[in-house]
Amino acid sequence: MIPELQYPFDGDYILAHKKKLKKQLLSTCPGGVSHDFIPKKIAVLGGSTTHDICLILELFLLNDGILPEFYESEYNQYYQDAMFPNPVLEEFSPDLIYIHTTNRNITQYPEVNMTAEEIDALLEAETERFAGMWGRLAEVYRCPVIQNNFEYPDHRILGNLDAADIHGAVNFVTRLNQKFYEYAQTHEKFYIHDINYISSCYGLDRWSDPFYWHMYKYACAVPAIPTLAFNLARIVRAIFGKNKKGFVTDLDNTLWGGVVGDDGVEGLEIGQETSMGQAYAEFQSYLKKLKGLGLILNVDSKNDEENALAGLNHPSGVLRPEDFIIVKANWEPKDRNFAAIAEELNLLPESLVFLDDNPAERAIVCGQLPGVCAPPLDRVENYIRLIDRGGYFETISLSADDRKRNAMYRENAERKKLQASFASYEEYLLSLEMTAQIRPFEPVYMARIAQLTNKSNQFNLTTRRCTQDEIERMAQSPEYITLYGKLEDRFGDNGVVTVAAGRIHGDELDMILWLMSCRVLKRDMEYAMMDVLVSRARTAGVRQINGFYCPTAKNGMVKDFYALQGFEKVREAEDGSTAWKLSVDDYEPRNHVIRVRED
Repeated sequence: MIPELQYPFDGDYILAHKKKLKKQLLSTCPGGVSHDFIPKKIAVLGGSTTHDICLILELFLLNDGILPEFYESEYNQYYQDAMFPNPVLEEFSPDLIYIHTTNRNITQYPEVNMTAEEIDALLEAETERFAGMWGRLAEVYRCPVIQNNFEYPDHRILGNLDAADIHGAVNFVTRLNQKFYEYAQTHEKFYIHDINYISSCYGLDRWSDPFYWHMYKYACAVPAIPTLAFNLARIVRAIFGKNKKGFVTDLDNTLWGGVVGDDGVEGLEIGQETSMGQAYAEFQSYLKKLKGLGLILNVDSKNDEENALAGLNHPSGVLRPEDFIIVKANWEPKDRNFAAIAEELNLLPESLVFLDDNPAERAIVCGQLPGVCAPPLDRVENYIRLIDRGGYFETISLSADDRKRNAMYRENAERKKLQASFASYEEYLLSLEMTAQIRPFEPVYMARIAQLTNKSNQFNLTTRRCTQDEIERMAQSPEYITLYGKLEDRFGDNGVVTVAAGRIHGDELDMILWLMSCRVLKRDMEYAMMDVLVSRARTAGVRQINGFYCPTAKNGMVKDFYALQGFEKVREAEDGSTAWKLSVDDYEPRNHVIRVRED
C-alpha cells in the first residue's frame, strides 16, 4: 500500500500522477502480476464519460490488493449494454458491474403543471426502467451490481420549496433514491453507491461544475473523480472481502485527553465537563458502535497495565476493559505489541487498523508492519471523520457471523488461556469438546462461503477467489465435490470456517479450493475435513486426489499442508508452487479430537 492513496488523499496529486502511482503499485510484481493480487473483471456501464473514473478506480483497487480488468460501455450506452444482447460484454464475463449514472440520466423531471398522479406515474416509470435493467443484468451475468443513487440538482426552480413540493426536482430525486434503496433491501448482490452523500460532503457546487459536463461530458467535476472512485473502491473492496477486522488503539490522548500515568485517573479529560472531554467520549461511543457491528478492539499502550485499566474504568468513559479482546499495556515498542496482538488473534497485522495520536508511533508501526493502516489522527474532534471516511470497514451486509465476530475472538482468547493448563496439546483439544458439521455447499451458506474465498489469506492453498455465482454453480454440478465446515465447542459457535472443493475427471479429483478461517487454526479442523473429503471421494469413485499449493507472501504457513495430510509431492516449480497426489485407498483417518456430523 502507498500512503498517497489512503484517506485523506490529495485528489489533484492523484490525477496528475496516476501513471507514476500505477507503476509504483506494480513495481514489486514481476510482469505486473502477483499472487497477492486478486484479479477481477469489472464492467463499467456509464451514462456519461467514465474513462478517468476507471483509471483512478484502478489505483485505489490496486492499493487494496485487487487487480482490475475493465470493460467500459460507449458514452451513454449503459441502458443498451444492459438490456440488449452484447457478445463482447458476455465474453468479458464480469465479476462485478458498476452502473455510473447521475441526475443527468433521469429521463424526465416533474413539470409544474403535472398532477400528483402524473408525477407518481413518472416516478414508477423511471424506477421500472432501472429495475428492469438490474433484473436483466442479474439474470445474464449473475454477478454483483453497484448502482449510483442520484445527487441533488445544482439548482432549484422552486427554491426551498423544491424539497417539499412534489413538483420539485429535489423532491423527485429524493423519492427516486428511496425507490432504489427499497430495491436494494430486497435483492441480494445489489449495492448502492451513495454519490448523494459524497457529493454533499465534497460540496455540490464544486461536484456539479457544469464546465466538465459541457466540455467533456463528465457528470461530476474531474477534480471530484478521486473522491468518487475512492468511495466506489470501498464497496468493491468489501464485496471481495478486503475489509479490515478491527483496531489496535493507543490510550493516552487517543481514547482520553491526558496521560493517565502522570495526570492520574481524576485528571483525564473524558466526559461532559469539558468540550475536549465530550469529544473523547463521543469517539469512544463511535468505537463502541463499531464493536457492535463485529469489529474487534485491542489496546497497545506504553503504560503500566494497572494505570491503563484504571483509565478504562473511568466513570465517565464509554469503553471498558471487557470491550477489548487483548490489552497490552507495557513499555515494549508498539510495533512488537501490535505484531503480538495479531499473532494471538491468528490475524495478519494488516487486518487491523492502528489508532495513535503520535505520528512517530504511527510511522514506526507502519514501517515495521507493511500493510497496516494508521489514520493521521490530529485533533480528537476529527478522529471519527478520519476513520469513517477512510472506509476501512465498509458494510455491505450484516450477517450473523459478522455481528458475532467480537464474541468469537473473545472466546478464542479464553481457549488460549485454557490451553496453558494442560500437559499435552491433544488433551487440550479434547477438552474443547469440539463438534463439526461438514456438508456439501448449501444455499443458506453460499454468501459466507464466497466471502471466505475472498477473505482467507494465511490458510488458502490455491488462492482462488470465487463469486457467489461460481460457488452456486459448483454446488449444483455433479462434476464437483464441495464441502464446508462449521465448528462448535464448549465456548461457542465459530460458524462456517472452512471450505474445500474439487473437480472430478475420471477417477481423479483436482482440488481447486481449500481454505480455512484464521479463527480455528491449529484446532485439527483440516484433518476432519480431509477425512470427510476422502470418504466422499471414495463414494464418487475417485481413486486419487490431486492437491495444489500456490505460494503468496501470506500463506507460507500451509506450504507443507499436503505433506502433513499424507500426500506425495509430484512436482515443484521455480516460484514455489507444488503439486501433490494422494491414493484414496491408502488413506487413514487423521482426526481424533473432533466429533463430526455430516447430516
